[in-house]
Amino acid sequence: MSSENEPGGGGAEDAPPEQLALIRESVRRAKAPRAKPRTWRGAALAKELPVARVLVDKGVLHLDRYFDYAVPEELDADAQPGVRVRVRFGAGRHRVRDGRREGGGLIDGFLVERLAQSDYAGPLAALAQVVSPERVLDEELLGLARAVADRYAGSLADVLQLAVPPRNARAEKRISPDPLPPPLVPAPGPWTRYEQGAAFVAALASGGAPRAVWNALPGPQWSEELARAVAATLASGRGALVVLPDGRAVARADAALTALLGEGRHAVLTADAGPEKRYAQWLAVRRGAVRAVIGTRAAMFAPVRDLGLVALWDDGDDSHGEPHAPQPHARDVLLLRAAQDRCAFLLGAWSCTVEAAQLVETGWARPLVAAREQVRSAAPLVRTVGDGDLARDEAARAARLPTLAWQVVRDGLRQGPVLVQVPRRGYVPRMACAACRTPARCRHCSGPLEGQESGAALRCGWCGREEGGWHCPECGAFRLRAQVVGARRTAEELGRAFPAVPVRTSGREHVLDTVSDAPALVVSTPGAEPVAEGGYAAALLLDGWAMLGRADLRAGEDALRRWLAAAALVRSQGAGGTVVAVAEPTLRPVQALVRWDPVGHAVRELAERAELGFPPVSRMASVAGPPDAVAGFLRAVELPAEAEVLGPVPLPVTSAGRPRRVGDPPPGEQWERALVRVPPGRGAALAGALKAAQAARMARGSETAVWVRIDPPDIG
Repeated sequence: MSSENEPGGGGAEDAPPEQLALIRESVRRAKAPRAKPRTWRGAALAKELPVARVLVDKGVLHLDRYFDYAVPEELDADAQPGVRVRVRFGAGRHRVRDGRREGGGLIDGFLVERLAQSDYAGPLAALAQVVSPERVLDEELLGLARAVADRYAGSLADVLQLAVPPRNARAEKRISPDPLPPPLVPAPGPWTRYEQGAAFVAALASGGAPRAVWNALPGPQWSEELARAVAATLASGRGALVVLPDGRAVARADAALTALLGEGRHAVLTADAGPEKRYAQWLAVRRGAVRAVIGTRAAMFAPVRDLGLVALWDDGDDSHGEPHAPQPHARDVLLLRAAQDRCAFLLGAWSCTVEAAQLVETGWARPLVAAREQVRSAAPLVRTVGDGDLARDEAARAARLPTLAWQVVRDGLRQGPVLVQVPRRGYVPRMACAACRTPARCRHCSGPLEGQESGAALRCGWCGREEGGWHCPECGAFRLRAQVVGARRTAEELGRAFPAVPVRTSGREHVLDTVSDAPALVVSTPGAEPVAEGGYAAALLLDGWAMLGRADLRAGEDALRRWLAAAALVRSQGAGGTVVAVAEPTLRPVQALVRWDPVGHAVRELAERAELGFPPVSRMASVAGPPDAVAGFLRAVELPAEAEVLGPVPLPVTSAGRPRRVGDPPPGEQWERALVRVPPGRGAALAGALKAAQAARMARGSETAVWVRIDPPDIG
């Protein structure tokens, strides 16, 4: 054998001694023990605070707690509280090597805090990776998420999924701008129209924390009034947060803030912005570069620094309810933030919900309203057409609209656009027997039969099958009538009646933002009404019974809110604005519309619910699922002594072709639902009991699903 000092042989044997020494040193370095990637076997731990407390992103109730992990020395600098990390989760006690637990699948999480030692006596697994050194979770946001999770009987991980947007590497690399100095205190402007409006703005500018329920006057000035409240808060050196129901409302508030304060003063957080832009805006807020935020539902968790004002517009809109677990409502989240940060609170709308009335009734907030003379001068004239009027109206029998409505449309088109609100989209979404008015149903799935524009056979709205030979199962008649006429059919009829006037539609398929002041007929479904330049000359509110007749506790309140939202876009009575509501004038919501008195309607609704023990006076939860599972859950849960269980009762069976809402049973399955009610002050105990029972059930690995929801929006 040849040695490294012997001549000949070529290759390494011919190399000089210095090169051979370098080769030997490289081999020694290559053979040195190294930590195994993402397990850090054999790696040294951090010298100070070697334990990381991590919230793993599992989202299941029985794992709604923190887990301890070891911090390798190489991750010490980046592994700071608030960063995103990846850890191995699920390794058993038997998978331990060199004093370090190994195994388990990689899962995301948040590093909550660093500790000197762990409460867990066994070996710890190591942090696998610090995803990003950006600290996206602070104590304030963590405390808010925990409060929301406890209130809604949900997991902290689920709430943080709603609160912290997904990471975008390119957005993190952007440098956020330097914060601008506070602006000057704005003038009250249109706030002077309200009895305490100027005082409210002055309190915000002086650093106060007023809490108000604001009944906005009709017209488009609500966005400017919100902007001035935000500007006054910024002038005091604090931050502001405004949550709005949809992108169109956000666009109006954005334009008002930009016109008042200029660019760079506020961030806009909406899903329409895209993941990169939205995350960049969110980071600018988190880093303190921007002190004001406006946005849709997800913005309720925006990490605004030195929060001085939280505001919510139109809290009765369904868009403010989060469909993902644990399904928090933006109003309740902002109420928690106002209490946690001791900041100002503003709840505004043209209408008034019973929850808003309760805030005033309990003294937690003050009313912010205009005098009756101011309301009468700003609101349009409201006229009604009831069943008695329709019975005496020859035109109403032969056509869709009564004579009064035709006259108002004709006169309004001389002055500008006319809005027509229809409660259903489509062509003829509901048909019924012309003789006995029994709803027409599909023979295959019992879905509703709908008329088609082409006049062809009926089609099922659930399964899509056509029905050519329908006859009434009750009386045997073959003739059908329109039970509810949709927006497209209404636009078609109005187009024939006014052939020289353009007809535009706004609904689910295509929502208009604005229309010009030229004469036109604008047919819209509720919530999709475009804003007209200078306001509408008139408005028709059709088929009021369709909204009032829903089997829901909030039917009257919701119908009034949708009517007021449409009527608020009409010119004032002094400018000739007129609204015609086709609904029974003796009903309470219709009377509130005629008087323009949503606050009085909400106060009376609140008093009745207090007598009956209905929300929001009481706290309520729903438990839904298969009958055996619901019965077993109710037996196992340790409810507060004051709790009252209502039901369970069967839920309607969902057909395969029917749209399924969150919490509905799977198609074809029979579910039951029970309601659990507790008096005021016991909501936290109810949520805790339901959460504990659900967590125990998940820990046992029960396969049958039980759906638990706190404060369900619809209870029948």
